[in-house]
Amino acid sequence: MVKKIAQCILLVVIVAFAYVIFQQVSNPIKFEQDLKAKKTQVIDRIKDIRIAQRAFKSKYQRFTSTFDSLADFILHDSLVLERKLVDEDDSVGMARLKKLKKRNIEEFKVAVIDTIFNEKGKVRRLTAEDVYNFRFVPGTNNKVQYTMNAGIVTTESKIVIPVIEVKVAYQQFLDTVNYRQEVINLIKDEALIAYNKYPGIKFGSMETGNNEAGNWED
Repeated sequence: MVKKIAQCILLVVIVAFAYVIFQQVSNPIKFEQDLKAKKTQVIDRIKDIRIAQRAFKSKYQRFTSTFDSLADFILHDSLVLERKLVDEDDSVGMARLKKLKKRNIEEFKVAVIDTIFNEKGKVRRLTAEDVYNFRFVPGTNNKVQYTMNAGIVTTESKIVIPVIEVKVAYQQFLDTVNYRQEVINLIKDEALIAYNKYPGIKFGSMETGNNEAGNWED
């Protein structure tokens, strides 16, 4: 009887030990898959925020610090664009413009939402809900928002420039329960690669103008 009990205990210990070994081997693999998938979603959305902020700056020469004003700009504002009236190879058309003393350029307005998210002729149809959700970090059930700040800085040559910074920390969108140690290791590893590297996803800087560079583009 004692022998059977000992064998059962030994079996439990072996199974538990095997499970621990399995977790140690499989967790990093699962974490890398989870990290890749979530980073892709987070970066895709922060890119849309950057596109919208750049369009906002093109019209107002500054960035906005609130998602409400950014959403209002996307949904209700317009941009003034230019197009040629005639092809420059059209000698007759060009001669007519010259006679009328007109430039071969005309301005026209287009709704922000109908133009800034188009890629290589492909139109992206965003709803008002899509735009409103720009503030929320994907995969967080709309519980976590990107941190967004905007302002101005003065360069050493006394030039005043608008700046923007949008970011979200790894701990805010990664699974820190099942992958606690993996997240800690990720942050440590990235700190070793680049001193003072932000432990998450971000673009821009509130300290200097950097053309709204994203840290995933390094």
